[in-house]
Amino acid sequence: MATFKDLGVHNDYIQGLKELGIKNPTEIQEKAIPQLIENKTDFIGLAQTGTGKTAAYGIPLLQQIDPSKPVIQGLILSPTRELVLQIKKQLFKFTKYVDDQIFAEGVYGGEKIEKQIKALERTTHVVVATPGRLIDLIERGTIDLSQIKIIILDEADEMLSMGFKLDLNRILKYTNGKRNTWLFSATMPEEITRIVKTYMDPSAIKVEVNKESQVNSNITHLFIKTVLKEKNDTIISLLKSKSSDRGIIFCRTKAGVRNLTELLKEEGFSVEGLEGDMQQRDREKVMRMFKKGSIDVLISTDVSARGIDVNNLGFVIHHQLPEQTEYYTHRSGRTARAGKAGYSIALVIPSDIYRIKELQNELGIYFNETSLSRK
Repeated sequence: MATFKDLGVHNDYIQGLKELGIKNPTEIQEKAIPQLIENKTDFIGLAQTGTGKTAAYGIPLLQQIDPSKPVIQGLILSPTRELVLQIKKQLFKFTKYVDDQIFAEGVYGGEKIEKQIKALERTTHVVVATPGRLIDLIERGTIDLSQIKIIILDEADEMLSMGFKLDLNRILKYTNGKRNTWLFSATMPEEITRIVKTYMDPSAIKVEVNKESQVNSNITHLFIKTVLKEKNDTIISLLKSKSSDRGIIFCRTKAGVRNLTELLKEEGFSVEGLEGDMQQRDREKVMRMFKKGSIDVLISTDVSARGIDVNNLGFVIHHQLPEQTEYYTHRSGRTARAGKAGYSIALVIPSDIYRIKELQNELGIYFNETSLSRK
């Protein structure tokens, strides 16, 4: 097994990684880091959520930054505020033992833009941004991206599924020049292929982890046949059977999240909801509680769960299966992170059985049928 030193990572970064408990490279890190350190190239990295992509692109990016130049040299685009903050925090920790300080700033919606503009007036080498807020800054002329060496599209498929297609195109056109583009994604839908053909070099290096399956092989996929009026009772039984584990329940609608959260609280479960109509401070509070383990189960819509990065989640429950295949990949990828095992459990009514077969065929996975006795 290769070490980070074998991959070309500097000793001061290795020390920072060790402090984070990252001692051996994951597969995507082993394949990506040497390519990105040794070559000034466009790059496509396909890997599931939770496989260590932040270090796979973050370390090579940081090693290419010239700290003596007080200009923005790297841009990382990510789908949500939560993920932006997480990436910024990781970059800071990676550089803990680096002599020449590298400064990263995060820009995202939900916070006053004036505060972020003020922060960017300080020396900034790397900007981590959501596409919408970055467009706001570009339109105001308050961010200088003219000396960018590298632009990274992190969770590219999630950004597209969340409706950032036009913003991404505008940003990629605006930053077009001598920069390299590194694209990381769990899946490769048609719209991503279009971005690759339009904005990236045809000779871009491409690496892929688990080619035979888009979904983490450590996940056990189960489905439970039920009917609409019994779904809530089935979820209650499921949570009782998994009382020693933590997890996420996905609902298609905001109203569904609110109703299920209220019901499960009344039943005495440690749950909170996360949905788009919540105030940003309330969303942040729920996320802090979930990450710290103060609550056992998060109930969320697909969009609200974007960027959730919490290890040691034992299960994901689908109150309804998503209509888009990519959403199933992202949902199930919240469990079985960092090499651990987990369960993805779908509640299926008779009219949705066909969807199980579709997901099996499209994702190369297999669902086992299971049942629960009520307690």
